[in-house]
Amino acid sequence: MDSVVVAFAAAVDAVGHALNFFLPALAMAVLVPSLARVVWWKSLRSVAWWPQVRLAAALNGGVLVAGLLILGRDGAMYTYAGLVLASALTVWWTGLR
Repeated sequence: MDSVVVAFAAAVDAVGHALNFFLPALAMAVLVPSLARVVWWKSLRSVAWWPQVRLAAALNGGVLVAGLLILGRDGAMYTYAGLVLASALTVWWTGLR
């Protein structure tokens, strides 16, 4: 019975690590399109918010995984700069160009 408890605790721990790894990507995916609507509300009026968030979340997740694979560690400033760039390019590509 102890091995089941240990396995469950390890699974919960792994899920927690994965959520914490992808949280910056999800936060940027929600914040950048939302704040862009405050600044460029006329230009983005005809663009749906949810597709921008989904695309930004997918790209940001890819940036985090690529940063981990290329740099060998999580939390590098280059990776976070990539998150900002990917989020901004998503808003530009889907609504401002």
